[in-house]
Amino acid sequence: MGKITGFLEFERQVEAYEAVDKRVKNYKEFTVPLSSDDLQKQGARCMDCGIPFCHSGCPLGNLIPDFNDKVYKGKWKEAAAILHSTNNFPEFTGRLCPAPCEEACVLGINEDPVTIENIEKNIVEQAFKEGWIKPQTPQKRTDKKIAVVGSGPSGLAAAQQLNRAGHWVTVFERDSKVGGLLRYGIPDFKMEKHVIDRRIKVLEEEGIVFKTNTQIGTDLKAQKLQSDFDAVVLCTGATVRRSIPVKGADLKGVYQAMDFLKQNNERVDGKDEFSEIIHAKDKNVIVIGGGDTGSDCIGTSNRHGAKSVVNFEILDKPSVGRPAHQPWPYWPMKLRISSSHKEGVERFFSISTKEFIGDNKGNLKGLITCEVEWIFKEGERPQLKEIPNTEKQWDCDMVLLALGFTGSEPTVAEQLGVNMDFRTNIEATTKDYATNVAGVFSAGDARRGQSLIVWAISEGRQVAHHVDKYLMGTTNLPLKDDNDLPRV
Repeated sequence: MGKITGFLEFERQVEAYEAVDKRVKNYKEFTVPLSSDDLQKQGARCMDCGIPFCHSGCPLGNLIPDFNDKVYKGKWKEAAAILHSTNNFPEFTGRLCPAPCEEACVLGINEDPVTIENIEKNIVEQAFKEGWIKPQTPQKRTDKKIAVVGSGPSGLAAAQQLNRAGHWVTVFERDSKVGGLLRYGIPDFKMEKHVIDRRIKVLEEEGIVFKTNTQIGTDLKAQKLQSDFDAVVLCTGATVRRSIPVKGADLKGVYQAMDFLKQNNERVDGKDEFSEIIHAKDKNVIVIGGGDTGSDCIGTSNRHGAKSVVNFEILDKPSVGRPAHQPWPYWPMKLRISSSHKEGVERFFSISTKEFIGDNKGNLKGLITCEVEWIFKEGERPQLKEIPNTEKQWDCDMVLLALGFTGSEPTVAEQLGVNMDFRTNIEATTKDYATNVAGVFSAGDARRGQSLIVWAISEGRQVAHHVDKYLMGTTNLPLKDDNDLPRV
């Protein structure tokens, strides 16, 4: 498997970035690809470890040593076939996944892990370039019709798998274009939208029907799906944004991150008419929330030409290395510095916003914070405590709330009579992904809550297996044992 001494001969090498002053002037992807020779050397670093923990680190169970070996040997077409056997959309995960597989890499115990994610991206890009990715139309069609609600990664994966089983699949999307948060939440500088479009073209040629500008629950009642389709799969995501319960949160200038990011993506796509322009040019911007969405807001604000960008995180600053209580191969909660952070931002941890300050016209002009500490007691939930005499006032013209999501929107579930759990996610177990309503299933963030794109694709593949079995009695669609899946 690979070159026996490869991990001793070659150091980890990742793609370089274009210079900051160049890349912030546009919304294009800015990575500089490695040469084929360098990529083969990276594949050679896969160390024939005996027990590849990267398999369990990946929610999809990607056959990582196998495609690394093919890349090392220059057999790119075979690598692409291996990669697609477990992952419907490696062009998405190869750009956007935080790579839990690399944290579980055996080489990572005491060396830099294999560059799995970058190899993955380059395999699929080579496959598209060479024309190896072709529509896979089913040899035989059933008489079963399936409605998939939501065209994010879980919905797309479920649709493709069910279509391959021979069913007639229709995907409903409330926005004007397909992709869900892939299109309207992920900035173009992380993934340009032609990457989505070329894959959707393949799915359409395979026979999947997409109906956009159709919001189930309002434009089309959910009960209509039950009468027109043999099964319904809810992949609507966890899109209820978390608010901040402090005075002044309704001031003009305080925005939800997803409103800011979606509008910017639409603007990049050519749309120029909006009821309100949300733009950071020449503004002092504060982003509240230290996750990936906050990072995306930072990168977008810098491209707008913000005067300054500051980032608040209520949690303590993570350690630079792997924490002692999160040993290999577990996913470590360590300090992560994204490409957007490197473009210009001041980051503050253990800080909480107490109040937004406005002028006499209702416009935001500043906010007040305090420092906080977390109290940990065994067997109890962590307690947040304000540190006395640490209040500080900050001048700002715009605040972006990147606080995550609280659950799935309830409209469709209510119309169908589907139960929701205590976290306001659609209730469907991993046993069969079925809800309490016969013929109605759920997967992705709508079922498990806000999570990773790789989890969404995995869930889409899993639910497809169970839907096919429900409709036909048996199924040939793959199923990954949930007991093997990592908890990231």
